[in-house]
Amino acid sequence: MIEVRNLTKRYGELVAIRDISFTAATGQVLGFLGPNGAGKTTTMRIITGFMPATSGTVKVAGYDIFDDSYEVRKRIGYLPENPPLYGDMTVESYLRFVGRIRGVSKAELGDAVDRVLHTCGLTGVIDRGIGHLSKGYRQRVGLAQALIHNPSVLVLDEPTIGLDPRQIIDIRTLIKHLAGERTVILSTHILPEVSQLCEKVVIINEGRIAVEDTLSNLTQGMSLEQVFLRYITKDIPEARGAAEEAVA
Repeated sequence: MIEVRNLTKRYGELVAIRDISFTAATGQVLGFLGPNGAGKTTTMRIITGFMPATSGTVKVAGYDIFDDSYEVRKRIGYLPENPPLYGDMTVESYLRFVGRIRGVSKAELGDAVDRVLHTCGLTGVIDRGIGHLSKGYRQRVGLAQALIHNPSVLVLDEPTIGLDPRQIIDIRTLIKHLAGERTVILSTHILPEVSQLCEKVVIINEGRIAVEDTLSNLTQGMSLEQVFLRYITKDIPEARGAAEEAVA
């Protein structure tokens, strides 16, 4: 469903990501891991068409994000780290607005709004101003806007950041429900989230892919935390030694 090949992004002399390649199969939940500044958000923005790459390709359902951007955007729902919400709009009016932008027809818009309101647990706040909602409910609205056009691919960038424990559980439960019907890329640095939700893991470090494998293969005989430490500290002798001691 998603094929990323040799993706590179430069900002002048700075290389944010270099020669990134990985795949996510139809219906798979892929955890995209890495320390802060590793290139996760840059990669997500390129995959979703929010940012051009310097070189490389991204294909979604066979469509190239650069040559067939419209076809790819129809198939992708994107929840960025800071969702694009308008605080002065009600939940319902905002979702109708996003639905129109996403190309949902007038005849289908009402049903589409009802669908995401129920899916994301927002039926009790449809007339509330978004600016007056809790962080957890705003995140639900962010998920709803990503789903309004019923995409086959869902890209989530740090979906539970800043939430309290109860809200984190609610959002993770919602993602589990959504994952059965869609290919999901979950970009996060919260390892328990990946352990609970993902089938496959890609770890990025310093703009490069450190490893790509199934969660079950990577965690044979060790925890995901130990795997993560091994791959992000392998070039630092002191840290590598500590990671190997943790595995032993």
